[in-house]
Amino acid sequence: MSQAFRLKQSIEDAVIAGEFLPGDRLDEASLAERFGVSRTPIREALLQLGAEGFIDVRPRRGAIVSVPSPTRLFEMFETMAEIESACGRLAARRLTPDNDAAMETAHRACEIAAREGDSEQYYADNRNFHEAIYRASRNSFLADQAFALHKRLSAYRRIQLRARNRLLQSLQEHAGILEAIRAGDEQLAATRLHDHVLVQGERFSDMVLGLAGDRRSDAAGRSAK
Repeated sequence: MSQAFRLKQSIEDAVIAGEFLPGDRLDEASLAERFGVSRTPIREALLQLGAEGFIDVRPRRGAIVSVPSPTRLFEMFETMAEIESACGRLAARRLTPDNDAAMETAHRACEIAAREGDSEQYYADNRNFHEAIYRASRNSFLADQAFALHKRLSAYRRIQLRARNRLLQSLQEHAGILEAIRAGDEQLAATRLHDHVLVQGERFSDMVLGLAGDRRSDAAGRSAK
């Protein structure tokens, strides 16, 4: 994992925790001092965040925090659930040995990370598992949409895996999804993927609603100064 990628995750965590508010400017020099690094990896991290749509990179203003409202965030997870459901349905219909092997490899890697309680590694392997399903749909346009929205939600999907017992629950859901796809059961695969992604949204919405209250309090405190 590169230094820039680790910094990207640290900045995501700080934004989601409300340490930076919507509209705040992410200053390279201040961030470099905060994390004890040079400005180069900070710049790279901000570019990655901008490419994923997690922050806005504006001419002459630099990187600006852009956090969706809890309602908007849940809507995004809801849309993600529908897209992944379609991928699962098509994967069950069109599964090839190569696609099956890719899903199996990612699932086994998730098992190791879950057993070790490593949520960061689990997220990386979890991403590979979902992307293997997108490819297994053998619909490149649908897969592109899934890749794009998954990338946009990556920080939030990563954070929710820290919830108590979520790694093992997620792993069990993966096993059920894989079973349905291999059985060629299109409806069951679609339903299990839909429920799996929407559970992420529901779990995370609770976290975000709490953070939203913290942000309002913080913003009020700033205004009072």
